[in-house]
Amino acid sequence: MLEDSLLAVPATQALRLPGGDASPPAGQAVQAWMGLGANLGDRGAALRQALQQLHACPGVAVQAVSSLYASTPVDSDGPDYLNAVAQLATTHSALALLRLLQQQELAAGRERPYRNAPRTLDLDLLLYADAQLDLPDLVVPHPRMWQRAFVLAPLQELRPDWVSDAQLQPLMAQGVQRSDGPAWAGVFAESGSHHP
Repeated sequence: MLEDSLLAVPATQALRLPGGDASPPAGQAVQAWMGLGANLGDRGAALRQALQQLHACPGVAVQAVSSLYASTPVDSDGPDYLNAVAQLATTHSALALLRLLQQQELAAGRERPYRNAPRTLDLDLLLYADAQLDLPDLVVPHPRMWQRAFVLAPLQELRPDWVSDAQLQPLMAQGVQRSDGPAWAGVFAESGSHHP
């Protein structure tokens, strides 16, 4: 977990590393934004557990979590998803954070038999400070986030200055509906910085 001093004022700019990755300035954290989703098993429990496990990782703190949103699958079949967005502070590089998210997906039983297959857990790195990355394994900002109501609705809840009603309204036909307030996330839903 991050020390409170690192959480107080995360850097807004990431440093570019050789090879194209991005990292916080030395001795600082940056804010990152993660999309969470699941449409198999106990979806809410899977999302809560993912937040708890990520928050327990050295170099990561969950700072805020949106409400839960139910959504129909986009470009796929299967049960409805539960989705949320979380604001993180991290001292990890963007690629290292992506690897942590992918490790959590695998531990939760995530399989990738085909594109957009149903998921026990889906964790996407949406934004990493001000970084714009186009790497073989990671594109930030997430390339489809501005086309997905299940990302923009919860992101708007946390950052209304980033997502306008005019941007979100045309996407609401995707079948996204708020299903539970931020209390679903437990300790992470409280106001202010979240660090047990």
